Formats: sequence, structure tokens, C-alpha cells
Amino acid sequence: MLECKSIIERLGSDDSEVLREAAFEAGEARCEDAVPLLAGLLRSGNLGVQEAADRALRSIGGQKVIQVTIPLLRVDDAPARNLAMDILRALASQDVAALIPLIHDPDADIRIFAADILGATDNPAAVQVLCEALLKDPEVNVRYQAAVSLGSLARPEAAESLNKAMEDEEWVQYAVIEALSKIKHSSSVGALVKAMARTSDLVTSMIIDALGEMGNIKAVPMLLKRLEESPTALRNKIVKAVVRILGGKSLQLLSRDERENLKVYMLVALDDEDLEVQDAAIQGLAFVGGERASEAVLKIASRLDPDRDQERLQQTVRALAQIGLTSALRSGLLSGNADEARVAVMALAHMDDASVPQVLMDAFWKHGRDLQRQILGVLSKTAGPSAKQFFLDVLDRHEDGKVIKSVAYFLGQKLHLEEAADRLFTLLEHKYDDVKEAGLEACIAIGGPRVNARFREFYGSEDPVKRLMAVYAFGRMGQAEHWEALKAALEDEVPDIRKVALEAIAGMCWESDAWLPLLEGRLKDESREVRLTAIDLMGRCYRKEVIPYLLSALDDEDDWVKVRALDALGFHKEREAVPRIVPLLVNPNRLVMLKAVEALGSIGGTSAFRALLDVSTSEEPELQQAVESSIAKIQEEHETGE
Repeated sequence: MLECKSIIERLGSDDSEVLREAAFEAGEARCEDAVPLLAGLLRSGNLGVQEAADRALRSIGGQKVIQVTIPLLRVDDAPARNLAMDILRALASQDVAALIPLIHDPDADIRIFAADILGATDNPAAVQVLCEALLKDPEVNVRYQAAVSLGSLARPEAAESLNKAMEDEEWVQYAVIEALSKIKHSSSVGALVKAMARTSDLVTSMIIDALGEMGNIKAVPMLLKRLEESPTALRNKIVKAVVRILGGKSLQLLSRDERENLKVYMLVALDDEDLEVQDAAIQGLAFVGGERASEAVLKIASRLDPDRDQERLQQTVRALAQIGLTSALRSGLLSGNADEARVAVMALAHMDDASVPQVLMDAFWKHGRDLQRQILGVLSKTAGPSAKQFFLDVLDRHEDGKVIKSVAYFLGQKLHLEEAADRLFTLLEHKYDDVKEAGLEACIAIGGPRVNARFREFYGSEDPVKRLMAVYAFGRMGQAEHWEALKAALEDEVPDIRKVALEAIAGMCWESDAWLPLLEGRLKDESREVRLTAIDLMGRCYRKEVIPYLLSALDDEDDWVKVRALDALGFHKEREAVPRIVPLLVNPNRLVMLKAVEALGSIGGTSAFRALLDVSTSEEPELQQAVESSIAKIQEEHETGE
């Protein structure tokens, strides 16, 4: 109380800064005795004081704030009146009873304010008085605001009164339609459709949109009946609403005559300027289809920008695919219009139709390189063995790298075509590395004695690239079969070949103990990359036998090798590594030091905890943060018993 008394005294000051500070404090202290003074400050000429008083009144809230704020609705001071409105909207639910009488005030402006505020109450008690104002108030703006507020409340019990209000002036009808679309009461469907017979085109358009928004299937027969008698713009709106209500698939449940009639208007709606109308028509045509639909939708899709209209293009392409393989789509594929042909290929890629691959193959040589790439990309995924000769022909005749890569994938990974092996092997000497890689993967996928023999030839080559490819292939095609070659490759003069051989041998780590001694020798390899690979593989194929090797790697001259060993030991929580890790806490390389801290935190236990405590006093912020994190991790695991 003493605090409030002091605040109230300062609220009588002439100093704006004192008033502002006192108003803020009144709100924080929720000082109800200050409410009348705070309400008076809403009329201050100082914006800072007004803002502080506004915030304080909202913070205090309750009946008293509402009662002292209501009179401000009648003042001529517009800023103060607007602030009062905002406060009453925010607090309206705290005293609805004090606000309801205002809806009957002699002053029409007060009734408008009241209708507005009651819409923010979220209280069913406000619905009845707003419905009464909607139907009986003589002032059109009061009725309009009552409809808006009933929409904000969205209570189904308001639907009956809103339905009746559709007979009101057009200005009120706007708000009524919006409210009904939010309430979505089934009784309103008939009222809205009935009103269409006497409303202006603008209001009728709003009604149609509202019916689509409401999604009640009862509206569909009524809307379909309105199609013939409506002007084009409204027919297009009806198309949009019907598709929105039914969705694409349910259109097929209409009678044949209804579908055909609706299809005609959908085709017209494709020319509407409203993209939402266009998209609804496209969605509908996807399920009722036909040649004309396919042709029209294809033209729309071909005009879309692949980057700017990406999502819309995808939806339109899916619609074309849903319509199916029409003559229009075939013509588009073969046309001189590159955009139409591109979209046609995209649509064909989405179709589950056995004739699609042949259609694409027939079109392939009639197009330029870019479209050929697109066609091959689709064919490589959708075509079957019957396309073998086509792909072999492309492999012989084409020079484009991306095309050849698609061919290699199809013949190798998909068909495993042995007769293509020799031709695919020629790709391993291609000028582009990505084509070489595609050819290599294709040959590996084909496998067999013939391919093995070719790779053995490569393995004996003086060309290190060929030897590298051979070693990689041996690892992929079966380590056991090529074990001796892989072991020999570990001594190759080229570090990359030794590295690839290591990775191949490690593929047997779960089946054989022979791999570990081979990795041991590579820990002393002159190439850092080879040593790193050996450490990574030991961490991946972890067992007790690798621990000594990982511990020895902590003494490697290369810091990255130390880091990889620390990662492996920490990940596997190797307690016996702690004494070897502790000295690295003072390593000159910061990364090694931080990784040692992280590893100790992962391993846990008393020794690791003690070692981390010893470096916890470091003044280096990054190290200190890492130590704190690791100590917290050890403590958490200790408490949970892990």
C-alpha cells in the first residue's frame, strides 16, 4: 500500500518523465487505486506518458479498469478514444456485463464501438446482443460491425440471425458473408444460395467464394444449377468453389452429364485472370480429363517459369500426368516448342503407363541435347529390358557426358547387361571424370568373369588411374576373390591406391582377422591420408585388438591422426586410454587439446574427471567451456548410473 501511495503521489506530477516512470511502476505493482489517474493520462499530450498508462492499465486489468475506460469512448480526443478502444478489446472478457448496455446507447458511434469490443470477448453472452443489433439496429454501420464481430466470435448459434441478415443492405451483406464463411454452419448454405438470386454480381461472387470456403457438399447441386445462368466471371468462381468442396477425386462421383458440363466450364476457367481459379480448374480437369484438357493445361504449364513458378509448375505437371497419355501430350512432346516438349517429358515421368518409354524413345533423336538429357534421365528410371537396343545405340552414337552417364546407369546398374561390358569399359578412359565414374560403377554392377579379367588387365597397367580403378572395383566386387591383389596394392607407390586398398580390405573386418595386421603396417605409411584412413577404419571396425594401435596413433607426428584416434577412443569409451590422453591436455595444437578434453568427457570415470579438474582453471575461454561441458557430461552419467 505504501508503494501505491507513493506512485499515486507521483502521478500528480507536472513532469512528463516522472509521470511516465510512475505509470510503469503502477502497472508492475498492479496498483488498482491508481487506475483513475492512469485513465486520465491516456489524454496526455505526451506519447511516452500515454504509452506507459496504456501498458499499466492492461497489466492491472479487471472491472475497475473497464469501468473507468468506458467513458473515454465519448471524448473528442481521437488518440485517447482509440487507446480506450484497444484496452477494452484486450480486457473485454473480464467484465462483459459492463459492456453489453453500450449496444443500446442512443449514440450510434458508441453502439458501433460496443459491437466492435464485444467481438473480442470470446463470450457466448455477447452473441445474443450482437444478433439483436444485427437485425434491429437502425444504423447500418452498427449492423455491419455486429456481423463482423459475430464472425470473430464464430459461434454456431449466430448462424440463424446472420442468415436473415442476408436480406440487409449490401454493405452489411459483405460482413455477413465473411462471418458465415468462418462459422461454416450447414443451415447457411441454403440461405447464401437463395440470396444469390437478388444480390449484385460482387456480392454473388463473395457468396460463391464463401461456399467454397465452407466446404459443405450441400452447396454443390445448387452451384451446379447456377452455372448456365451465370456470367463468365461468376461461372469461373463456381468452378473454383465446386472443385474446392469436392476435391478432384470426388468429381468422378458426379453424373456423366454433370461432369461433361462442368468440364466445359473448367476449360473456360483456364483463361481466368485469377490464378486460384485457374489452379482449381486444372485440379478438376486432372480427374475429368480429355484431349482438350490435356492440350490446354500443357499450354499453361509451358508458359510457367521453372524457377519463379516452381511449385505451380509441379502441380500442373502432376495434373497432366493424371489426365494421362493423350494425343495432345504426344504432339507437345514432338512439337517445335521446346517449353511444351520439356513439360511433356516432365508429365510422362510421373505416369504409370507401360507405353511411356517407347513414346520417349521415339522422340529422343528429334530433339536437341538438353531435352535428350531430360528424356534419358526419365528413361533410365522407367524403361525396362525392351529398351536395351535403344540404349546401346545411344551409347555408340552420342558424345554428351550426361547422356552417356544415364546410359551407363541403365545398362550397368539396372540391366547388368554383360554384352555391354566392353563398350562400357571404354568409358573408363573418357576425358571427363564423372563419365569415368559412371562407367566404373556400371562395369562393377555387371561383374562376372569377363569384367574381372578386364579389371585384372587394368591392375597390371603402368597407368596409376587404371590401377586405382581396378583396386576400387576389386573391393566392390568381392574382397575374398581379390585378396592377394588388394594386399599387394597396399604397397603400391601411389598413396591413393594404398588408401583405396585399405578401404576395400576393411570391408572384411567382421569376417576375418587378417585385415588388422595389414592396417597396422599402414599406420607407419609415409602418407598422412593413408594413416588417417587406417585410423578411421579401426574406429569403424572396433574391437579390443585395435586399442594398442589407436594408442600408438596418439604419438603420430601429424595432429590430424591424433585427432582421429581421440575420436575413436572417446566414442568407444576406452578407459585404458585415459593415461595416454591426459598429456594431450597441454598439447600446443588447440584442436588436439580440445579433442582430448572431449574424449575424456565421453570416456568418463574418476581418472578422466580428475584430469579435467586440473585444467578447469584455464583462462583460455574456449578450453574452459569445453572442460566445463565434459565435466558436466561425466557428472550426469555418474548420477544416472551409466
